[in-house]
Amino acid sequence: MKATAIVAWNLRRLRVKLALSQEALAVDAGVDRSYVGRIERGVENPTVETLDRLAKALDVPAAELLLVPKSNEKPPSTLKRGRKKR
Repeated sequence: MKATAIVAWNLRRLRVKLALSQEALAVDAGVDRSYVGRIERGVENPTVETLDRLAKALDVPAAELLLVPKSNEKPPSTLKRGRKKR
């Protein structure tokens, strides 16, 4: 698995686990929402600084974004569309 795919997998896994939208994560990390989407699709190669900002927004060590998924691990799910009810 390529490094960009590993980062994409982990970023989405952690974001969905926290029930954060791409937009909310982007705001917390100080990056553009579309950039988060491109990272999650594996088409962007984020800098170490960007990974650090995303990790801080997710409240995890940056190394968490580089963990290789287990061979039997299912792909991260998606969040429901639309805004959350308050």
